[in-house]
Amino acid sequence: MSIQQFLKSFVVLGLLTNLSQAQQKTNYKFDFGPGKVAQGYTQVLPTDTYSKEKGWGFDFDSKVNAEDNGGKNYLTSDLVKSDKPFYFSVSLPEGNYKVTVTLGDPKNAALTTVKAESRRLMLENIKTTAGQSLSKTFVVNIKDKNIIGGQVVGLKPRELTKLDWDDKLTLEFDQQTALQAIEITKAEDQVTVFLAGNSTVVNQDDEPWASWGQMIPRFFKPGVAIANHAESGLTLGSFAGSKRLTKILSIMKPGDYLFVEFGHNDQKEKGPDDGAYKSYTERLKNFIRETRKKGGIPVVVTSTSRRSFGPDGKIVNSLGDFPEAARKVAAEEKVALIDLNAMTTTLFNALGEEPSKKAFVHYPANSYPGQDKALADNTHFNPYGAYEIAQCIILGIKEQKLSIAKYLVNDLPKFDPAKPDDVNNWHWPESPKSSVVKPDGN
Repeated sequence: MSIQQFLKSFVVLGLLTNLSQAQQKTNYKFDFGPGKVAQGYTQVLPTDTYSKEKGWGFDFDSKVNAEDNGGKNYLTSDLVKSDKPFYFSVSLPEGNYKVTVTLGDPKNAALTTVKAESRRLMLENIKTTAGQSLSKTFVVNIKDKNIIGGQVVGLKPRELTKLDWDDKLTLEFDQQTALQAIEITKAEDQVTVFLAGNSTVVNQDDEPWASWGQMIPRFFKPGVAIANHAESGLTLGSFAGSKRLTKILSIMKPGDYLFVEFGHNDQKEKGPDDGAYKSYTERLKNFIRETRKKGGIPVVVTSTSRRSFGPDGKIVNSLGDFPEAARKVAAEEKVALIDLNAMTTTLFNALGEEPSKKAFVHYPANSYPGQDKALADNTHFNPYGAYEIAQCIILGIKEQKLSIAKYLVNDLPKFDPAKPDDVNNWHWPESPKSSVVKPDGN
């Protein structure tokens, strides 16, 4: 085969792939339970397990029970529930999707938390009384590694098994959920907020690890989609080098946002041209420049503080000049700055040296399966810590008067980093999967 023939076949293959994606179904309406099926909906029974051929179903060995309580409303008179968290997946191409879940039990009160993909928090503690049905809508971004023109994102081995990078939308429901219906609709009109960052931003798959990027969807109504492209261990340079910035720019629309938080791993680069005011500054300016070329809105986010307390019992800066360099770039380039480094310093000081461990991955041995040694990590957050830091980001969005602030949820919690939420009053239904492996980065 000649080079010309090879290139022609490559282009044709790409066109066929794009055509296949374009033809793939993107709208679904599911009615859960054994009762009569609501018009226009597809019935889902406990035996409907996910397969690629069918394209939808209960996933990851989920076991649910179904109930039919009778009644004239076919959509809400039957349901499924479980005594364990359960998963439901639907095969979908890349894009933003509005997901409406109908929750409720004719006989019992329920409290529901919904996560999507790699433990992204979508709905938190949704209460329904006995006999009440409630519909809630949120937006989930689905991404893949393909880039227009035949390039692909250079994924790490651990990412190959992440729910964030597979070919389906996966919803996780906690064990208190009474699920009556799901409706999924492709949503082309959302403002997409892309996240570029490291392990403090990425969607962590496994308990007890978590980052602010997977908590922030909970705080937005439809109108905004969070597309988290962060990955553990990355710097500005390796993020761009693995074509993650190229991927974002290839699908960015005018008016979309790019939040950029790096510094923890950039700090470890020791080449002659590395440093806060050299390669870090130059690369950060390039992210801003390239985003603006696409009509996007860049936002600089300073690095989260580490849990690094000094002799006086107060946080000391362990990130060198990197937070200040980010502030300087934001000022010079006239872009919005969310000073997460300052806010997390305030947050950890407010918690105190010993209590702040409750925001990080500090757990005694045998807290999780296979964990024969204590976990003591002063960089990476647990779900409570990630939730508090996501609220810092939300506070920054409001303070910077970003246009996406109008899409914040109506029940937005009041938050002050100097007065953090009481961890004892915070509820997080743990996901089934856990890991003792520390994420890349420090």
